[in-house]
Amino acid sequence: MYIRRHLQEQILKRLKSFPAVCIIGPRQVGKTTLAKQLIPNINTPVHYLDLESAADFNKLENPEFYLRQHEDKCVIIDEVQTKPDLFPLLRVLIDQNRRPGRFIILGSASPDLLRQSAESLAGRISFVQLYPFSLIEIKQRYSLYHHWFYGGFPNALLSSNPDALQWIDDFIRSYSDRDLPGLGFPAHRIQTRRFWIMLSHLNGQMLNYSNLASSLQLTSPTIKSYIDFFENSFLVKRLYPYYFNIKKRIVKSPKIYITDTGILHRLLNINDFESLQSYPFIGNSWESYVVNQITSLLTGNIDLFFYRTKNGSEVDLVFVKSMKIVATAEIKYTSTPKLTTGNTHAINTIGANKNFIITPQSEDYLIKENIRICSLEDFLVKYLSSL
Repeated sequence: MYIRRHLQEQILKRLKSFPAVCIIGPRQVGKTTLAKQLIPNINTPVHYLDLESAADFNKLENPEFYLRQHEDKCVIIDEVQTKPDLFPLLRVLIDQNRRPGRFIILGSASPDLLRQSAESLAGRISFVQLYPFSLIEIKQRYSLYHHWFYGGFPNALLSSNPDALQWIDDFIRSYSDRDLPGLGFPAHRIQTRRFWIMLSHLNGQMLNYSNLASSLQLTSPTIKSYIDFFENSFLVKRLYPYYFNIKKRIVKSPKIYITDTGILHRLLNINDFESLQSYPFIGNSWESYVVNQITSLLTGNIDLFFYRTKNGSEVDLVFVKSMKIVATAEIKYTSTPKLTTGNTHAINTIGANKNFIITPQSEDYLIKENIRICSLEDFLVKYLSSL
C-alpha cells in the first residue's frame, strides 16, 4: 500500500530546475519508494542504481565511463553515502551538461556527513529531507494515537502490532551495529545502544552535557560530537532556546528529542499504548510527537526555538521567520488545557500576534484575542502554513 508523500510535488518541481536533487533521511524512511513513484512523472528515461547491491556497486568501478553511457537519462543513485568519491565526478559531469533532472541522489546521512556533496555540488544540487510519515499523510488510515505510539517509519506503521515492535527493535539493532559505524560513528555498538537509550530518557528535557558525559565516563566534547553525529543521522533533534540577544542562543543548553516516537517508545521499553498512558513522562513523549510533526511540515524559512527564563517564564515553541517571532505554541497532553503563570508571562513578554495551545483532541477556539486552543491536526492543517 503506497501512501503519497507530501514532498512529491516539491521534488518534481526541483527536478525541473536543478541538475541534481538529493533526498536525504534515515534508512527505511521511504526514500527509495518515493523515488520510484516519481519515475512516471519524469520526462526522460530513468536508470536506477542501488549501491548496496554488489552488482550495482561494481558497475561504478569506472564511474565516469559508466555514467557517461547514461547521459541522456535521469540516473537515480541510492545509498550514495557508501561511495562518497562519486561527488567530485558528478560535479564534472553536471558542469559539462547542466540539464535539469540528471541525477536523483538518495542518502541516509545529512549534508554535513556528506560534506563532499555540499562542497563539490554547491549550486548544482538541491537537498530535500524526507521524514517518517506525518500525521497529515496517514490520518485517513490511522488514528493519531496509533501513529504516535508506533511512529512514522513505513515498516512499523503499516505492520501488525507484534511485527511493528519487532521491526523497530531490528531497526535499532541495525543502526547500532552496522549503519552508524558505516557512517563513521566511533563508539562500540554496546556503548552506542546505551547512549541512545540514555538520550531517550532525556527526551524533551534540557541537555546537560557534563552530566551525560559523567554517566558514560566520557568527556563533554565527546558527548557533543556523539550528539552531532546522531543529529546528522536523523536520529535526534536539538531545539535551542530563543533569546532576544542572539549571542546567548549559541551558548545556552538545548532540549533534545528522539525524532520518531515509535523508536522512542522501544528505547524506553514501552510495549503498548496502555503502558504509555501510565508512563510518568508521557507529556514528554507527546511533546516529542508534536515537535516531530511540526518539523516535518515546516517550510525552510521558519526556525523553531523554545523559550525559558530563570524566573519560570516558558513556552514550548517559538516560530521565527526572517528574524521575527511570528507565533508561539504550548504543548499540552490534556483535553482541558490551561496556561500556567509562566506560560502567560512568556506569551506577554514575547508579544507574538498568534499563540497556540496544542492538544490531542480539543475543539478549535480562542480563549483570548491572540491565544487559540486547537488539536494537533487542526494546527497542522489550518494554521502552520499561514505562519
